[in-house]
Amino acid sequence: MGQLDGKAALITGASRGIGRAVALRLAAGGAAIYLAADGTAAELEEAAAACRKAGAPDVAWGLHDLARPDAPEAMVAAAHQHMGRIDILVNNAGIRVRKPFGGFSHEEFERVVAINLRAPFFASQAVVPIMRAQGGGHVIHMASQLGLVASRYGSVYNVTKGGLIQLTRSMALELSKDGISVNAVCPGPVSTEGFLAGRNPGELEQRARDVPLGRFGTVEEVAGVVAFLVSKDAGYVVGHALVMDGGYIVH
Repeated sequence: MGQLDGKAALITGASRGIGRAVALRLAAGGAAIYLAADGTAAELEEAAAACRKAGAPDVAWGLHDLARPDAPEAMVAAAHQHMGRIDILVNNAGIRVRKPFGGFSHEEFERVVAINLRAPFFASQAVVPIMRAQGGGHVIHMASQLGLVASRYGSVYNVTKGGLIQLTRSMALELSKDGISVNAVCPGPVSTEGFLAGRNPGELEQRARDVPLGRFGTVEEVAGVVAFLVSKDAGYVVGHALVMDGGYIVH
């Protein structure tokens, strides 16, 4: 018996990278899975097939552009209609625009905030009544070490991730009494397509040297932390921003 048998999980940004790895890990625990992303149908169907192979009893997917104001609620409704319940919401979808401060357009600012912060806020609001009716659940926000420390060329991204950490605390304060556990995961540099894109070898080598462990994290390591936070072992972990960055922010 898997520790998540009978549970249902909705994961955003699930077609690749961290989101896909989280979906596979929760599928291996026995959870039904709803994959949400704005990628391609082919990517999502491939991820769904992998989740079925990992052990998920039921897998569905949907294309959702979370930059649209009505998309988070529509996504939650679609997942709930298919699975009949939602026990775990992983707000993983996110984007980053790297520019020096002073160079961001209104459109870039609004899109990053919409996907990274507004969508998790309203997806969480939409799922809370469902979880209350079920007697509880788990909400995991995928924040970042950059919600706690600054980085060059990432002012908008950093603001959204700091906002997610504060949203985690605010939600936990209000919702813990309903049996809804809310926590955040704050990865450091992780070897994903999005992180590696546009960076030259010299920059990547320097970033790795900045990490005390001397390497980037893996998507499987992030997925393992999410699996812990939705397990019974983390029953007393509430409103926490769990940093997993190879020691980057200790210096």
